[in-house]
Amino acid sequence: MTSVLDRATGEGLSRRSFLSAAVTVGGGLLLTLSVPLPLDAAGTATGKTAMLNAFIRIAPDGAVSIVAKNPEIGQGIKTMLPMILAEELDADWKQVVIEQAELDPVAYGAQFAGGSFATTLNWDPLRRAGAAARQMLVTAAAQRWKVSPDECSTSAGVVHHGPSGRTLGYGAVAAQAASVPPPDLKTVALKDPKDFRIIGQSVRGIDSPRVVTGQPLFGIDVVVPGMKYAVFAKCPVFGGKIQEANLDRLKSLPGVRQAFLVKGGGNAEGLVDGVAIVADRWWQASKALDQLEAKWDEGGTAAQSSVGFAARAAELTRQAPGKSIRFDGDVQAALARSAKVIEASYSYPFLAHATLEPQNCTAAVRDAKVEIWAPTQAPANGRELVARTLGLAESDVTVHMTRCGGGFGRRLNNDFMVEAAWIAREAGVPVKLLWNRQQDLQHDFYRPAGFHHFKAGVDAQGRLIAFRDHFVSFGANDNFAPNAALQPTEFPARFVADCELSATLLPLGVPTGALRAPGSNGLAFAFQAFLDEVAQAAGKDPLAFRLELLGERRHLPTPPGRFGNMPGFNTGRMIDVLELVAEKSGWRKRTTAKGRGMGIAFYYSHFGYFAEVVDASVAADGSITVHKIWVAGDVGSHIINPTGAENQAQGAALDGLAQALGQAITIEAGRAVQTNFHEFHLLRMNQAPPVEVHFIRSTAAPTGLGEPALPPVIPALVNAIFSATGKRVRTLPIDTAALKS
Repeated sequence: MTSVLDRATGEGLSRRSFLSAAVTVGGGLLLTLSVPLPLDAAGTATGKTAMLNAFIRIAPDGAVSIVAKNPEIGQGIKTMLPMILAEELDADWKQVVIEQAELDPVAYGAQFAGGSFATTLNWDPLRRAGAAARQMLVTAAAQRWKVSPDECSTSAGVVHHGPSGRTLGYGAVAAQAASVPPPDLKTVALKDPKDFRIIGQSVRGIDSPRVVTGQPLFGIDVVVPGMKYAVFAKCPVFGGKIQEANLDRLKSLPGVRQAFLVKGGGNAEGLVDGVAIVADRWWQASKALDQLEAKWDEGGTAAQSSVGFAARAAELTRQAPGKSIRFDGDVQAALARSAKVIEASYSYPFLAHATLEPQNCTAAVRDAKVEIWAPTQAPANGRELVARTLGLAESDVTVHMTRCGGGFGRRLNNDFMVEAAWIAREAGVPVKLLWNRQQDLQHDFYRPAGFHHFKAGVDAQGRLIAFRDHFVSFGANDNFAPNAALQPTEFPARFVADCELSATLLPLGVPTGALRAPGSNGLAFAFQAFLDEVAQAAGKDPLAFRLELLGERRHLPTPPGRFGNMPGFNTGRMIDVLELVAEKSGWRKRTTAKGRGMGIAFYYSHFGYFAEVVDASVAADGSITVHKIWVAGDVGSHIINPTGAENQAQGAALDGLAQALGQAITIEAGRAVQTNFHEFHLLRMNQAPPVEVHFIRSTAAPTGLGEPALPPVIPALVNAIFSATGKRVRTLPIDTAALKS
């Protein structure tokens, strides 16, 4: 049993004694782990230390403290980014202690977790920060020895003077090094990659021992002196307004200290209307929530539903599209001269993020200043939102970043932060706001649903000569809703001379947002599965068909505009991952068997090139067994932490598998129907197949890995199902009843 010290009371606290269970409104189990979160949990080295820059501190005993600047949401960034610094510092990894940064954009630059941007944005800057600190240490040692720095070298936390054989540990010269003028980061000498000793080595997640032993790390673990617990009820219909509630009844319940109405705005990303309940314990607040009787003005979104969206989309695909996204050549003429024309409609539902740690935030408001402890992916945005909503300067809001129990894009929105801050101010005491599972599923920023009507033509040689997609999505005033867009570079655009991408937008009151591989997780399914249909109609092997489409090795720059500064698309890199996954999976030697088949797909997103093969079988009752997944990826010249990279690729593939097999948020009367995991299914252990991961080390700069391995697995799965059964899956999640033999 692990004990920690409550910094406020000095009492030893047993984790188990603070474990309480609650049955949520939706019938699920929520465990509240109310344990103080030590602010010095990283184990900062003791003694007088020397700061070499904002990221690196070295103690006299040689212990090196490295600051992890970005939020840790399970993607391994708290370990990986310090590895870059430690490599260029030439530190001894065994002496490295990693600390989570506070929010300080002045010191650390952009601090966020999203878009798989961490490696892309920080690879070069962090290398230079580490190299600068190393140069300062060398200069300090050279000054002490009265020799030229050019005669000195470093290894594993030690400065060496070659001619004399003298050595000094980093701790011995750290204080002197701190007074050395920092070198120009633009010209500092970086290590030759062949000399890397840390980058490229498998390193265990720095927090993993604490996670698996149940020690406090997460936002849900935070306790501050005098804290009360809060719940916040919002209108079940998105955008609804509170009119009245049985506040007197709620205030009379055991442990309830306050209950009051909150009047917010109409933007789901900020503070919205609701009822706040503050109690001594979360269990008491949750039980009071069960007794809430509120009257809401549900507003116009109450007329919206998933069934209605699907019906309207079916009507609109038979009409002229509302907007053009891409128009190359003459698609109608190309279709007319095609030897075969293939037509099909695909759709996918709204999806919730379903982070295992529900949304939560602890906030204290004192003397017009706010202090926040939050599992957020975008702490700077949260601080700005809180300051603006409460009428404060951003400098009056302090944000402590806790580890996130899952993010997947949900915690890019900071609605839970502003709710906690507002309730704390109104209640006059620090509060921990904690959502239950039903609230978490029913008040998300969902992956948008989407509807595609495809039409393609192939010539007598089986070449794709015409391609059209009429995409029915969501938005207003000719603008897509967040993460509901289709880009003009969506494959096979640019690879077919006659190509048309267009869209029609439906009005939507349901909030949408980024979910792991935003947009791509739905688009990849639709486009890559339909291309499999085209390959079949063309009489070609699905791999050969894709390779033929990609054509010669070349670089296609991103068109000017919003995405004009992106690196574009390299066909050679995609060809290489396709060939690699084909080799590793034995694609070209595969055999056919009734009820079992293999499917292949590829996708480019977040600068990552990925191709995947799924081996699956379908039983007579329609049940699906995935036997194995092969993943081949190219994310640049270096895999910084191979263990972390493999974990990310495996997790992404399994995440996509879960989406395909059983996840959907259904909207009825403007509200989400699903309440817990018995209705929104996460992948079970017995459903999780082995995932074999292979990386190509290309010459490009390294890029991120949290998202790009997800999109291809979904079309690879449905393509495998077609190979096994001859039946096409065109709607997600997969309806196993339709697969019965």
